[in-house]
Amino acid sequence: MDKDCSVYKTADFIGKRWTLLILLELYRGKKIKRYSQIKENLHEITPKMLSARLKELEKHKLINKKIDAKTFPVKCEYSLTKSGEDFINVIKNIKKWSLKWSIKSKICEDSDCRVCRL
Repeated sequence: MDKDCSVYKTADFIGKRWTLLILLELYRGKKIKRYSQIKENLHEITPKMLSARLKELEKHKLINKKIDAKTFPVKCEYSLTKSGEDFINVIKNIKKWSLKWSIKSKICEDSDCRVCRL
């Protein structure tokens, strides 16, 4: 496959560990979250990895980063863009496929999962 192919580029980006889980975390519950809230809910992610993935998601315009420099320490808040919200539908379709053909999970048997809220 050609590395300039849009499918190749997209798969390379979204296939990185934590990318989908960060998007899901921003989708769940409160729609605006601080770095510490995301980190708290993704227990195993390292601070370095979370920072790197947030920068990539912002670069690809899937999330917004709002900086409030009026306070100390400086507050950074993250939210999904329209593109990010639209991508949640892709994740929902992955879940549907997974439940139908591949990975079964008692937690996710419902179409409205109580954990990921998809």
